[in-house]
Amino acid sequence: MSKPHWRPAHITDLPAIGTIAARIHPDLPERPEVFAEKMRLYPDGCRVLIADEEIAGYGLSHPWRRHRIPPLDGFLERLPDDADCLYVHDVAVLPDHRGGAARAYVAKMEELARASGIAALALVSVYATRPLWERFGFRPVTADAELRAKLAGYGESATYMLRDLAAT
Repeated sequence: MSKPHWRPAHITDLPAIGTIAARIHPDLPERPEVFAEKMRLYPDGCRVLIADEEIAGYGLSHPWRRHRIPPLDGFLERLPDDADCLYVHDVAVLPDHRGGAARAYVAKMEELARASGIAALALVSVYATRPLWERFGFRPVTADAELRAKLAGYGESATYMLRDLAAT
């Protein structure tokens, strides 16, 4: 049995990603084509967690603009030229393989952001996971009316959060 590790995601991983997404996010469905677009636009931010030679999780991130939330189950079409954060769109890990996997993915995304000259990570916390993200250095952002309207589609406990990499 090998230690779980993150590797770059491949298009052939989409069925496993979709299965995990349906299990972890039953109330926030996204089409495989949406995942595929993220993989095409920013492959460096798309990873799968390998445990016992099986895919046990995935993480999807891409450059974006602070205080803007990409549409859930919507196509990005292109990445912004003036990106000022790396947006962690989703990190989903099967329950038996949690315990450090999300932290390891975030660490990889921090390295990627720093290497790209990006000074912040951003995400939307769902399913009351805000305490988890706070342990990773993310802080909630007070949402204006426009941001609150976009958060509504992510569920009742959705919170927009930022992690300033210059501060860590």
